[in-house]
Amino acid sequence: MKLLHIDASALGAYSVSRGLTAAVTAEFVKNHPGIEVTYRDLHAAPLGHWGLPAGENDPAAAEGAAVLEEFLAADVVVIGAPMYNFGITSSLKAWIDRIAVAGKTFQYTSAGPEGLAGGKRVIVASSRGGVYSLPGSPAAGMDFQEPYLRAVFAFLGVTDIEFVRAEGVAMSDDHKTQAIGGAIASIGGLLRKAA
Repeated sequence: MKLLHIDASALGAYSVSRGLTAAVTAEFVKNHPGIEVTYRDLHAAPLGHWGLPAGENDPAAAEGAAVLEEFLAADVVVIGAPMYNFGITSSLKAWIDRIAVAGKTFQYTSAGPEGLAGGKRVIVASSRGGVYSLPGSPAAGMDFQEPYLRAVFAFLGVTDIEFVRAEGVAMSDDHKTQAIGGAIASIGGLLRKAA
């Protein structure tokens, strides 16, 4: 089994999403001896944003190919996705632009687009300063993070996507502690589901 661990927070040791991805990955390692983990820190080593096709000897082209191959090879992808201004980080968007490749992870057919990257399990560790998951709340309409990630991975053919969510982490220290504790507690349930 191969696991791809992605972090995208700019907050380093203060990042909630980094703590959650580390906990999810540690649970997989503990429960699956021999699992192969590949780690990519999109903040420490940012990818260039998508633009014109790179030249044959362009280092950006080689890096883009490596990113795509890491994704294609993974059975499980654990993504740290902090919410920044109601969406995802630009570094995570740059990574998505490298894995959403026509002919590799999706294709257009006469019946419409078809995802080619199915069979993977994606777990998103989401951190949010406010609470956006209450249906019908004014904040729910400002969540462009989770719906976007669900749509992108569904487009690529990934149907097994789950969220470990710590919300309201900027509301108070107590709320942050409770939110992180609840998210950590849910991780064991994700692995029991996989068994």
